[in-house]
Parts: sequence; structure tokens; C-alpha cells
Amino acid sequence: MSTGPLLSHVTIRVPGSTSNCGAGFDTLGLALAVYNRVSLWREEAPEAAAGWRPRPEREADGRAEKMVAAAAEAFGRLARVGGFAFAYRIEGEVPPARGLGSSITVIGGILAGLNLLCGAPLSREQLVAVASHLEGHPDNAAAGLLGGFCVARCEPVKNDYLGTIRVVVPPTLRFVVASPSVELLTKESRGVLPATLPYFDAVRSINAAAYLVAAFATGDYARLRDAAGDFMHEPYRLPKIRGGREAIAAGLAAGALTGWLSGSGSSVLCVADAGTAPQVGAAMLAAFAAAGVPAEVRDLAADNVGYVVEG
Repeated sequence: MSTGPLLSHVTIRVPGSTSNCGAGFDTLGLALAVYNRVSLWREEAPEAAAGWRPRPEREADGRAEKMVAAAAEAFGRLARVGGFAFAYRIEGEVPPARGLGSSITVIGGILAGLNLLCGAPLSREQLVAVASHLEGHPDNAAAGLLGGFCVARCEPVKNDYLGTIRVVVPPTLRFVVASPSVELLTKESRGVLPATLPYFDAVRSINAAAYLVAAFATGDYARLRDAAGDFMHEPYRLPKIRGGREAIAAGLAAGALTGWLSGSGSSVLCVADAGTAPQVGAAMLAAFAAAGVPAEVRDLAADNVGYVVEG
């Protein structure tokens, strides 16, 4: 492990992301051009104090304190560095509990920030491994930290992160996200999933996921049309989101190529070219309105960079 100069302050920008991408449950993730920024400051502490001591700079930052502390402890174990006191601030555009990877913007920002404050002993891939362990799955972790369309892999028994294959996505392909004003925690959303699946539902989902990956890998985006059919999680999660299924259908009718439930929700997403994205967004918003649900629409490009250091 190599180390660089120690810093006292750093700000990390981390993109939000959409995960699963249809049938790619806990496997596929795609970074989006919507961002949170995590700032960290090393603080002086009494000699007797030991261990990681995160301090939220504002009351709002305190909501993530447990997540921040867990990320710091996990970083310290892998990097083999002692803890210290630090202040942190989280701000940006990624809404919490909407299926857009808000948790990985915090976890990734803390991990990358602490890494720099400690002289960068860990590689970007090692940070993805830590984030995947904390999240329990690698899809958002890989997308948020590496950028692009990511196919991430974990060891099937121990669930240890193995690696990611990335695909760069051009700005002409748009991701129209409709986020209803309803928070949906991933932990709660996982609770509605069945313990077992019908065999041919699994087969159909594998087929759809493989086809979607091939379309992204080859850049043949016209093949995305109707490519995201899922039988693993959407049939159980989408009914919990009033207007969600209708919003995806409206986006497809307005010219989108395909659409899916973003992460565990509550956001839904349609993929479109730049020319049709505005009408796709308007149709999705109207569908939520018809269901009596206020929503916000974002017309986003992919982010192909992952986290960046801003200061």
C-alpha cells in the first residue's frame, strides 16, 4: 500500500446511481449525473482519546452518524490505520430513500475522504470492496465509486467483492427519473421479497439481464427496447409504489426505450434518447399526478467518472 501527503480537509463528490436496472438484482448499477458532496475535516482531540470520533457539522448531518461511524471503522480495519476525530458535512442533490444510491454517496464519500486524509493507502477498487461489504451488495457501491454502467461480482458463499466490469455510457442516452414524494428504505423494501422464486421466473429474469448487459456493452442502445423485464423483485415492490407502474408505462408510451424500478424505489426510471426525454418525463410526471402522488422528474446523463476530489 502506498501513501501520499496527509491532508487536513477534503471534499468528495459522489454520483447517485440506479441499481438492479431491471432484472440485474444486486448486480447491475449505473452512475447518474446527480451528486452529493461529503466534506471531512481532521480535528484535534485529547491525547487519551482513541478510535474514530466522527462529529456531524450540522444537525441534519447527524442523521447519517451511524452510517458514517460504520464506514470509518470498516476503512480503518482494511487500511490498518488508527482512528482520529473528524467533522463531516453532507450536502447535495441526491434525495434520500428514493432508490438513487443516496447511502453510497455518504459511505463512498466518507471512505474516499478518510482515505485521502490518511495518505491514500487504499485503491479505488479496495474502497468499492469496503462499500460493498457495508451495503451488503456491490451494485450501487461500484457505480458510485467507479462511474459508468457497472456489472459487479461477489463471491457466492462469503459474498466478498470480486470485481467490476465497467461500460462507458454516452451523454446522448438519457435516464429520466421520476421520484415520488415518498421515502422507501431499502431494508423495508427487501422485506416484501419472497424467500423462493418460481424456476422459470428466474430463467426469464436471467435472460432479460443478459440481454440488457449486451446492449450496453455493444452500444446497440436500440436493443434496450423492452429489455428490462424483471420477475425477481419488481412484481413484489412496484405494487407498493402508487403510480409507479403507470409512470413506467407512460414513459414507454411516450417513446422511452425501456424502464425499471430504480433500486428498491420509490423512484422509477425510463431510458430514452435526448430528443424524446422531455416528453417521457412529462408523461411519467402526469402518471404520478393521475394517481394523486406528487413527484419530481430529473433528466440525467450517466456519470462515467465516479467519485472525484473537489477540494
